[in-house]
Amino acid sequence: MRRILACLTLVLAAAVPAAGQGISLSGNTITITISKPGGLGADLSLTFEDVTGLSLANLGLSVQVVNPLDPALRARLPGAAIGLPLLLRIEPPVSGGLSFRGIASFDIHTHNLLYFPGSPLRLFTAHEGGMFEDFTAAMGAGSYRARGSTGGFSEFLIVVDLRSLNQVIASKFDRLEEELDEYATEMPASLYEDLSGRLAAARSDFAHGATLQAIQKLDGFSTVVEQHSGTDIPDVWRSARDVDNVAGYLRAGAMTLRFSLGLKSGLWH
Repeated sequence: MRRILACLTLVLAAAVPAAGQGISLSGNTITITISKPGGLGADLSLTFEDVTGLSLANLGLSVQVVNPLDPALRARLPGAAIGLPLLLRIEPPVSGGLSFRGIASFDIHTHNLLYFPGSPLRLFTAHEGGMFEDFTAAMGAGSYRARGSTGGFSEFLIVVDLRSLNQVIASKFDRLEEELDEYATEMPASLYEDLSGRLAAARSDFAHGATLQAIQKLDGFSTVVEQHSGTDIPDVWRSARDVDNVAGYLRAGAMTLRFSLGLKSGLWH
């Protein structure tokens, strides 16, 4: 096992140098302690199923202290407000050589927020300046801890989600269906039809109040995606951006949808 401790300077909106940052790299996990003026801070960990070229430089991480009232940023957060004014960006340089298979787990812990049962705090992500979307896959106590799974990188925020749980679940079903349709040509037609049918059945169960059955069908969807990853479904992300991590995107979308369905059914509190 190899551990690297160093000091990191992260990019701030006003170009104010960051305080000392702790960094550790062990196997497929990189952990970074972020500390900002005013007492803002968080511990961030990224864990990969299978990664090559993992380093801080290849990750392309920056952190920006943002104004929670910034109208441009709020316009990208429909139905939500900023919970922690730290905007994290992970934009690996094209020439860096970072690549991974499957999904990356994004774990964050901050003492600036408190967890409580029924908390509306969530992890949101956005791509290339687009709208932010909930990608929370787990959350818990210890101040506030949350985890999201992703098949790629961009911007990340902790927000207060003001939408109803039914609205969130419907939007996640929509998003996963759209993603599956977008990449239909990246897999055999029979596999696409199978996955589409499983997703439609899960949505139907939820619409009829059978949330636990919906979760079971969604688990079946995820299992089939994982079984075909790397063979019938592309599952690689790399810094050159020349391939699509279809399996990673689908699995991550199913994970965050499962989390919300779990909240609805009482599996999560």
